[in-house]
Amino acid sequence: MARNEEKAQSMLYRFREAQAAELGLGTRADRRPRVPATCKSLRDCERWRGEILREISRKVSKIQDAGLTDYEVRDLNDEINKLLREKRNWENQIIALGGANYKRNVAMLDEDGKEVPGTKGYKYFGRAKDLPGVRELFQSQKKEVEEENQALAHYKRFMNQGPQYYGDLDENSGKLLEFERAAENDEYENACLHVQKALGISAGDIPKLSLPESAKAAPSSTAKRKLADGDSDVQMGDEAIDNSSESSRLAQAKLHAEAAASYIPFLTAEELLPPKLPAREEIESVLLELRKKALVEEYFGDGGS
Repeated sequence: MARNEEKAQSMLYRFREAQAAELGLGTRADRRPRVPATCKSLRDCERWRGEILREISRKVSKIQDAGLTDYEVRDLNDEINKLLREKRNWENQIIALGGANYKRNVAMLDEDGKEVPGTKGYKYFGRAKDLPGVRELFQSQKKEVEEENQALAHYKRFMNQGPQYYGDLDENSGKLLEFERAAENDEYENACLHVQKALGISAGDIPKLSLPESAKAAPSSTAKRKLADGDSDVQMGDEAIDNSSESSRLAQAKLHAEAAASYIPFLTAEELLPPKLPAREEIESVLLELRKKALVEEYFGDGGS
């Protein structure tokens, strides 16, 4: 018994023990668990994550060695990716135990501000990027990303266009309605002449084309539009006409709701009114709050809010 105690106190034994602890080869009781879910101590989870980070740092430094063979480089790269997966598992366990959120998916960017290919999934480090077949893989991925960026830049010009781009505001000026009315009259006269010629009737006075009430009502010429640079918002010059038309629509909707409520006893007229659409400023404020909340949850976890 005394002999074992003397061995434990020797300088060589303590040196070997410190060296094993530095390399992550501790005793059996102090060895890192294979399944992170079995560790219920937040402090131990943080400790094992830090140990994995040190192992990754040592192996990334070692993979830069020019004296390694291709087989050794591939094995080291596989070990680094295995440690990265294990690190993510420990980070998930830390979050489950109420710890900090270390999972920040920050994209790696190049000098042009574009995402570097090969940063998702299986990763390559150091000399592994120069292995046969890997360099061609990076070049093909970079070419695909450039083609996607070119296609996106081409179609970006047609995105987020206002109603004027789709022709929804053409009827507000009145010129389009006048042109359509003139074309309709010409077509009507040609059709009448064709019928008279087919029936052998002498050409006489062509009866006047009867238009519905909605077509006779021409839009107000005092409405003015002010379009900003690239902005699709339309500002009407005559606000009184807009207010009166809006009030008439509200009154008509209220009458319809009251008529429908008379047949549906368990609903009131207010509940049958059409819903009020939110304004653009309200939608932008809601989206901004949602983005802020998502960023706070991403960087500080659920408890940060």
